[in-house]
Amino acid sequence: MRLPLPLPRSLAGQLFAMQAVLIAVVVAGYALFSYVSDRSQAEEAAGRQATSVALAVADSPSVREAIRTDDPSSRLQPYALAVVRDTDVDFVTIMDPRGIRWTHPDPAQIGLVFQGHTGPALGGRTFTETYTGTLGPSVRAVTPVLDGERTVGLVSAGIRVEEISQRVRGQLTALLAVAAGALALGAVGTYVVNARLRRHTHGMNATELSHMHDYHQAALHAVREGLLMLDGQYRVALINDGGRELLGVDQEEDVVGRPVTELDLPSPLTGALLASEPRVDEVHLTADRVLVVNTSPVTGGQRRGTVVTLRDVTELQSLMGELDSERGFTQALRSQAHEAANRLHTVVSLIELGRAEEAVDFATAELELAQALTDQVVAAVSEPVLAALLLGKTAQANERGVELVVSPDSRLDDGLLPDSLPARDLVTILGNLIDNAVDAAQGGVRPRVTVTALTADPSRLILRVSDTGPGVDPERTEEVFRRGFTTKPSGPGGRGLGLALVQQAVARHGGALSVASGEEGGAVFEVRLPLGEPAVARVAGGAG
Repeated sequence: MRLPLPLPRSLAGQLFAMQAVLIAVVVAGYALFSYVSDRSQAEEAAGRQATSVALAVADSPSVREAIRTDDPSSRLQPYALAVVRDTDVDFVTIMDPRGIRWTHPDPAQIGLVFQGHTGPALGGRTFTETYTGTLGPSVRAVTPVLDGERTVGLVSAGIRVEEISQRVRGQLTALLAVAAGALALGAVGTYVVNARLRRHTHGMNATELSHMHDYHQAALHAVREGLLMLDGQYRVALINDGGRELLGVDQEEDVVGRPVTELDLPSPLTGALLASEPRVDEVHLTADRVLVVNTSPVTGGQRRGTVVTLRDVTELQSLMGELDSERGFTQALRSQAHEAANRLHTVVSLIELGRAEEAVDFATAELELAQALTDQVVAAVSEPVLAALLLGKTAQANERGVELVVSPDSRLDDGLLPDSLPARDLVTILGNLIDNAVDAAQGGVRPRVTVTALTADPSRLILRVSDTGPGVDPERTEEVFRRGFTTKPSGPGGRGLGLALVQQAVARHGGALSVASGEEGGAVFEVRLPLGEPAVARVAGGAG
């Protein structure tokens, strides 16, 4: 038969049992100590009381007078009984120097030898002792009766040990009552504290809490998304490895307990973390990442903190930008295909009308125009990625009624860009600048966007995009690069992220981004990117 094993107590139950036992032991120990101490004190008090009575009797002139008579007992016995009655001692024995009793509570003991020590008293010294006599164990004092310099008798006064024990038992009863009250009060306080603890630990025992902590730590390190927890004072209560990586916090740096304002995060992101209301899928930029931030307050009658989750969508945002470009290219190609069909119909119609020469001239002119545009772009920018981007953006701009031209100053040879400057970042920078310029110029008189790409020297790349739009207010040149700034109506995909992404990419490569007013009234955005030593080495090698 299998015996049922007791289930492990909760942590609160274990602490309650431990505290109850501790309080019981402390109270019992204190009671025992008090009993022993009180008994010792009671015996000392009894000795002092017996000594006082014995000295008072020995110094009484009537006692000395009675001792001089022929029958001391007849006068001393009533006196001793009166002293016993009035002083709360159990006996007063008066005897001669040989120890023969003249008085005793039991008259039958008169005339017999005193049971106890008398030597010190015969030497003239008062002393106390615990001795078992005719009345049982007692604490007694013995003192000499002096007549001048001569010892004429001895006096012994005593209190029975049983009487002392009764006094201590009375005190012990009161002590036990106080101890029981203290134990009950301690038990109630312990129960209240542990009930609160039980609510906080959800009734789990120490083993379960230890396992939960291990699971908690494992989960924090396993989750790749960032997790940040702030307390009620917006101090970091917890941050996992993913959160440190996404926020750019050193893995070895101890940030727990520090205010979130000391993490050197961008102002918009810090504002989102400090907000009292929840944030859902907000896009924020750090130095080199695009993050989606969600915040949720932790409440329990009052604000206790905030839980923040972070997702890295840098690659996703880049891919979405490329997808938007591809969609624009597709629309441009569809439009070009439509225009090509119209031109083809025109050529066919001219042939059907018997005007073959005019048809050839028309087709040749259209082909030369398209080829001239391609030759112009490739001649200025032979870097294949940027050339393809410019051709695609030119078609898109033409579709929207905006002329996109490459300035004659442009000169960017193939193979000049270093590996540290990936084509994706160049597409992000130049593509967003051109898109914003086309949006700004569209709808104006003779709308035009001018693109310049050149190397001022072998170590620096300059990308400049100007437009004929309304321009940028000089007082808002710093604000224009913040996430969310836009002069256009918001759409389903959100606005105000393009220039922020451009600034992020430029800062990642140690470049500079500026905006100024153009000669034609529009805005001029200029990017300067260092090419580094690899590009210089390639240029030097190509020159040979």
